[in-house]
Amino acid sequence: MTGVEQARQAFGARLRGLRKSAHLTGLQLSADAGWHSAKVSRIEHGKQIPSDADLVAWCQLCDADLLLPDLRAALANIEALWQEWRRIAAAGHAQQQRRRVELEARAKRIRNFEHAVVPGLLQTEPYARAVLSACIEFVKGLDDIDRAVSARMERQRILHHGPTRITILLAEQALYTTVGDDRVMTGQLEHLLDAMSLRRLSLGIVPRSARFIYTTTCFLMLDERIAEVETISAGLTVTQPRELVYYEKAWSALHRQASYGEQARALITAALESRRI
Repeated sequence: MTGVEQARQAFGARLRGLRKSAHLTGLQLSADAGWHSAKVSRIEHGKQIPSDADLVAWCQLCDADLLLPDLRAALANIEALWQEWRRIAAAGHAQQQRRRVELEARAKRIRNFEHAVVPGLLQTEPYARAVLSACIEFVKGLDDIDRAVSARMERQRILHHGPTRITILLAEQALYTTVGDDRVMTGQLEHLLDAMSLRRLSLGIVPRSARFIYTTTCFLMLDERIAEVETISAGLTVTQPRELVYYEKAWSALHRQASYGEQARALITAALESRRI
């Protein structure tokens, strides 16, 4: 379940509590509001987001008008979590990269887990170009590849300047996922070995034999206040403390199983040698 789905369900449960406090059944509330009989159930189970007019009617019928401003704010927060990739694609990937530069510059601590590809902060220019080209082709958005690559390279300044501490956990599979061709991959893996000497960076490799923790997608954590997740269809920004707890828990479990130092270097070297055969 995504953070957005959890937020919708929590919001629906809150509305359900108001209805029950007013001693109304779902069917009664639907009838009094002039809605389809299943609408209340869909809202309370997080399957449907209520409109502002729905919230007004809900509060009026449940004698909870004083709670309307707070409910509006909570609903706005849920809607803000979900950014459709169509909007990102229309504006271009360069804009998304520049947004990341601003967010990361304000963080004292960055933690990033990636399971399929090398993360942007450690990508070489050819690798970044191949990744972003594939993304642009997939979503059929604005082709701003040159500006997007330039902006991604700009993000990497944080590895060399400023006080930010960066920890990256990379699933071993990402060392073998082919991005571009063998030449691109060889250059990228060599770059990872060089990056391990950066004093602001701690790089861990989560081995393929690591134990299953939970269904975990890639995520980026900025301090203890934000988790950013990229799904196939959307970018998710998580800010609710009760949800961030899960990302902290996943991070701790992955961190415990990761290899660092010479063990991590050996795993990267093995992947590099497989490209040279």
